[in-house]
Parts: sequence; C-alpha cells; structure tokens
Amino acid sequence: MPMPLHPGRLKERGFNQSMEIAKPISRWLDIPLTADACQRTRDTPTQAGLKWKERRRNVHGAFACDLDLSGKKIAVLDDVMTTGATLNEISRILKSQGASEVSAWVVARTPHK
Repeated sequence: MPMPLHPGRLKERGFNQSMEIAKPISRWLDIPLTADACQRTRDTPTQAGLKWKERRRNVHGAFACDLDLSGKKIAVLDDVMTTGATLNEISRILKSQGASEVSAWVVARTPHK
C-alpha cells in the first residue's frame, strides 16, 4: 500500500507520489495494490525541518484504518524516510487492525546527521 496523503494535500498536489511509485512495483512483483486500506485523517504540517520527537508528535493519530487485516502481511511504500516517524505511526495502526507483519519499502533514506 502507498503511504496515504490527506485529501487536501492530494487535491493540492494532484497525485500521490507513493501511489505512482507503487503501481509499477505492484505489477512487476505481481502483488496486490490497495490504495484505500488506510486514510490520512489529519492534514499534518510537513515533516521537513522538524526534530524526531516533533515528527512523532506531528503524525500521532494522523491515520485511520477500518479494514480487518488479520494475518495480512503489508508493505507500506513511501518515497523518502527520514526518522521513520510516519512509517512507525501507520505501522502501529495496521498492526492494531490485525496485520501480522508490516514492512517499510522506501525509495530514498535521508542520512542521519
């Protein structure tokens, strides 16, 4: 699944970059792609420039998932990972819905200073 964008951010941007990356990967690996497993329920400020604790606080409670994911293995695709706060938060939500395994697939990793 691609990292969800808030509907307002999606409208502003016109596309979800994680979804655009996930589409060919899903086809290439022949694995299902779901865009609606979770939703971003809060339009959080951008994470750029925030310290780790601020990033964690910024995304806490920003996602919702209503699906029963019991026993499912989920790969969350995101374009860039800096601290992992966003991926940790969505993983927490997916596991609370029963996912047995959550993997983070990222295109780029910001180096730790």
